[in-house]
Amino acid sequence: MPHVITQPCCNDASCISVCPVNCIHPTPDEPDFATAEMLYIDPDTCIDCGACIDECPVEAIFPDDNLNDDTERYLQINADYYTDHDVSGGLVPPRKAKPLPADQQLSVAIVGAGPAAFYAAEELVKHNAVTVDMFDRLPTPYGLVRAGVAPDHVSTKGVEATYATTANKRNFNYLLNVTVGEHITPAELTERYGAVVYAVGAPTDKHLGVEGEDLPGSISATAFVAWYNGHPDYVDFDVDLSGERAVVVGNGNVALDVARILLDDPDKLAKTDIADHALEKLRASNIREVAILGRRGIAQAAFTIGEFLAMGDLPGVDVIIDPAELVLDNQSQSAEDSGTLDSSISTRLRIARDFAGRAATDGNKRVVFRFLVSPTAIAGDGKAESITLVRNEFVEAEGRVGIAATDETETLETGLVMRAVGYKGVPVAEGVPFDEVRGVIPNEGGRVLDAADGQKVPGLYVTGWIKRGATGGIGRNRQCGEETAHAVIEDFIEGVTPTPSGSRDDVVDLVTGRGANVIDGAGWKNIDAAEKAAGKEAGRRRVKFVKISDMEAAAQG
Repeated sequence: MPHVITQPCCNDASCISVCPVNCIHPTPDEPDFATAEMLYIDPDTCIDCGACIDECPVEAIFPDDNLNDDTERYLQINADYYTDHDVSGGLVPPRKAKPLPADQQLSVAIVGAGPAAFYAAEELVKHNAVTVDMFDRLPTPYGLVRAGVAPDHVSTKGVEATYATTANKRNFNYLLNVTVGEHITPAELTERYGAVVYAVGAPTDKHLGVEGEDLPGSISATAFVAWYNGHPDYVDFDVDLSGERAVVVGNGNVALDVARILLDDPDKLAKTDIADHALEKLRASNIREVAILGRRGIAQAAFTIGEFLAMGDLPGVDVIIDPAELVLDNQSQSAEDSGTLDSSISTRLRIARDFAGRAATDGNKRVVFRFLVSPTAIAGDGKAESITLVRNEFVEAEGRVGIAATDETETLETGLVMRAVGYKGVPVAEGVPFDEVRGVIPNEGGRVLDAADGQKVPGLYVTGWIKRGATGGIGRNRQCGEETAHAVIEDFIEGVTPTPSGSRDDVVDLVTGRGANVIDGAGWKNIDAAEKAAGKEAGRRRVKFVKISDMEAAAQG
C-alpha cells in the first residue's frame, strides 16, 4: 500500500534521506524544493517500507489504509503532484561527512536558536572536533517553532524533538538569555570562536504604506502571533476584539493562522499551549467575521493547500468566496483550458470553487477570502474603524503577470486590521554587515560578505531568513542551515577559518559580568519540564511561562 503525506508536513526532508526508492519529492536537489508547499509520495513507486513514517518529525505520513475523512483527501493531492512532475526513482546515496584536519578543534558560535540555527548545528555536531555554543536573547530556544507556529498545529511542533536530539550532543552547549550586542559584542565572539554563524531571523514585519496604518486597532500579524504564543516581549500587547469584523491584509499561511485563532472555539484552543492571557481575551471576543485580502488572484495566493483546505473544517465557521473573484490571469486560464495547469494551482482552484459553492449556515461565523483587492487607507476617529479597498486587475507585459489598480473602490467597517504581508530582517549589532535594502546579512552561500567591498569575511557565516530573506518554512531552513554548515566545514578543512585569538572558556564569566543571567542546557530542561508538568495538570501540551523572570526562576529547578 502506498504511503501518504498530509497537512502537517514541514518539508524538513528527513523522510527523503531514509527512503530507499526515492519516491518522495521534491528532494533538496530539485528546483521545486525551495518553493514546495509540502512533500509528496509517488504512489506508483512507494514500496510500503515504513521508513518515512518513523523518520517524520511531525507525524504527517500514513499508510493509505489508515487515513480518516480529513486526511484521505491527501491521497489524491500526493498523486496529482506526479501528473506534471517528471521524477525518477532509485536508491538515495547517503551523505558522508567530510573528514576534518587531524588533531584540530573548531569552536562555533551560533547566534539564534530557531530552526535554521538547529539545522546548521545538527550538521556541525556530527564532527567530534567541532564544539557548538548556541546563543539566544530569550531564555527558551526554538524560535518561531515556539513563538510562531500556531498553538493548534501540535504536530508541527514535533520538530522540537529533532532539535532536542541535537542539543543533547556532548559537543553542543546552550547560552540562552544572552543578548549579542549587549552582553557580548560580535568582535568578542570572533576573538573566541573560529566561526560565528548568525541565525537571528527576520523579527519585524513589513508595512502597508497606507494612510491610517498607525491608528490604534491597526496592528501587525507578527505581534498578534507573538502575543497568543506567549512571547515575553508581547505579554502586555493590546488587541481590540470588541468589533464583529477583523480584516487581515495578505493571504499567506500566517494570515490563515490568525484568522483561525480569531474564529476557532476557545474551548478547543484551551487544550493547546496558547498563552493564558490570549485565551482569556479570545473568550470575550466579539469577532464574527474575518476578511482575508489578497492583492492578486487565486492562482497566485500565498497560502498552502493544506492550510486552505483546513479552513473548511473549522466547526461553526463558513468559508465565503465570491465565485466572481476566482478570476485567472490569461496564462493560467490558458493552462487550465489545455489541461496543463500546475497541479498545486489546480488543486487550490478546485478547493476554492468548492468553498464558493457551499451554502452559508445561519448563525455561523465567517472567514471571507477576497482576491484582487488592495487596501488604500485605514480610517477612524482615534482608532481603526474602516478600511478602503481598491479592485485590481491583471496586466501582462513581456510574458509576466502583474496587477494594476482600477477605479473601483469599496469600504469595509472593521475595528481590527492586521497586516500579514511578510517579515524583514534588522541589523544584528555593530560590526555585522547588513544590507538595508534587502533586509539581510549579505552573503554568498552562507559566507558573510563585507558590505563595503563585497569580499568574504573570514569566520563569519549566516543562515535562515536573515541570510536569504523571509521566505520558506522549516524545510527550506533545513536546506539553508545545512548549506551554511557545509561552508563552515569546507573552510575549516581548507584552512580558511581564522584561529581565534582568545578562548571560549571565559564567555560565561564575561556575559554574567555584564548582567546576563545565563541559562544553559540544564536550565532549559528545567523550564521545559515545568511547563510540561503544568500542562499535564491542565490537560494541555504545556503551559508556557510568558515572563522572563518566571523562566529564570524555573531554570533554577
